[in-house]
Amino acid sequence: MAQLLEAAASVFCTTGYTAASTNAIAREAGVSPGTLYQFFPNKEAIAIELGGRLMHEMRETYGEALAPIDPATPLEEAVAAAVDRFIDFNCRHPVFFALMHGPDIPGRMAEEHDALHATLIARVEALLTPFLPDTPAADVRRTAQVCVGIYKAGLELVLAHEGAEREAYVRELKNVLIRYLGPLVVD
Repeated sequence: MAQLLEAAASVFCTTGYTAASTNAIAREAGVSPGTLYQFFPNKEAIAIELGGRLMHEMRETYGEALAPIDPATPLEEAVAAAVDRFIDFNCRHPVFFALMHGPDIPGRMAEEHDALHATLIARVEALLTPFLPDTPAADVRRTAQVCVGIYKAGLELVLAHEGAEREAYVRELKNVLIRYLGPLVVD
């Protein structure tokens, strides 16, 4: 099963979910289509299993990356810690971005993604609140949503590059977030 999920991740990253086929996944895994069908009835079932595992791991990453921090922590340090953990997860699992942010999220996964996204927004709000103590809750929520939007846009650029160029995009992403949040933070 692990071999099939790994092969599916590779195929989904290469072709996208819609263009992927169970035959391509079986071929990538080095097994017959019949063997694949012993574990999964179709590619949606494969995507749901793979997505479920990755969402579980991502929830754990959210907990680590967005754990409450000491309000005395410099903004740059807080942003860098959160971004580094999320980037690390997405670089280790590029299929997560392909499945969750592609134009063709498989059925049930869209609902789970929406719930995960809502959790992320709430966690970012909680992380931002100590930095924005006198800011109305609605403004903090809006700021959190903008931060997540900036991150997702930057993530696509980060994943499209490797090595030193990827690192340069990560630095740019951090700079954008810090420059956006800097003027809002109460000293």
